[in-house]
Amino acid sequence: MALLLFVQIVLFSLIARAPNLDAWGKEGHYMVCKIAEQYLTAEASELVTELLPADAGGDLASVCSWADEVRFRFRWSAPLHYANTPGVCNFNYARDCHNSHGEKDMCVVGAINNYTAQLQTYGDPSSPYDLSESLMFLAHFMGDVHQPLHVGFADDEGGNTIIVHWYRRKTNLHHVWDVNIIETAMKDFYNNDLNTMIEAINMNITDEWSDEVNQWETCRGESITCPNKYASESIQLACDYAYKDVDQDSTLEDDYFFSRYPIVEKRIAQAGMRLATLLNGLFSSKSAAKNI
Repeated sequence: MALLLFVQIVLFSLIARAPNLDAWGKEGHYMVCKIAEQYLTAEASELVTELLPADAGGDLASVCSWADEVRFRFRWSAPLHYANTPGVCNFNYARDCHNSHGEKDMCVVGAINNYTAQLQTYGDPSSPYDLSESLMFLAHFMGDVHQPLHVGFADDEGGNTIIVHWYRRKTNLHHVWDVNIIETAMKDFYNNDLNTMIEAINMNITDEWSDEVNQWETCRGESITCPNKYASESIQLACDYAYKDVDQDSTLEDDYFFSRYPIVEKRIAQAGMRLATLLNGLFSSKSAAKNI
């Protein structure tokens, strides 16, 4: 009995110290995928629906947090949710994309590249991949890479070890960006209605940010996606906004919320638009090829 209690205490301790990997939380990931769904071509939408598990009901957004739900079953996937830099405000793939054992390509940028390549085998009967899982991982990691503190500093685990108060609630800086800013916005602006918040972001995409959208979707050269670019944006935003004016035991209130919420909203929009562009590029020409 004493041994069982000891094991339970150890397991609880390990779980309590585990980095928070739920970028954006379920609500943020849902919004990313819901926005993406609205910008899919008919061909891409058809193939996405085909690849989704039956219990998704054809709704990509419903499984956008799947990668978080399975991270303890697929423990190898834990480092794929983020990238860390050595305390500098730039991302360098060769330097930063590895896990704690130094294995290269084991970061969120490497994961996006990997699952993009897997989905490019769609239609090849010799493909060894579970493309349903590839799609769900890719959709999730495209959200992760746009959360600024998922490309944060290694020393503080992307803000996980920086303890703060969000108004009166004790939490950590990473959780503020994953969950608290979105929760506060939903309560204060959208009557806790996620669909209303999605509508507001979509209005900004077609109005306030309309001149920026083409730039969001463009990658240099002929690359179908450019996660290095997305990670570079995130670490710069982490330095300019997430970490700025925050110390251990800081209390973050209205000044922080009102100046940071627009960053969160735009990153969710960018993630959704870029996910749609990626899936359109992967699948729009393959639906016709499949039917030949």
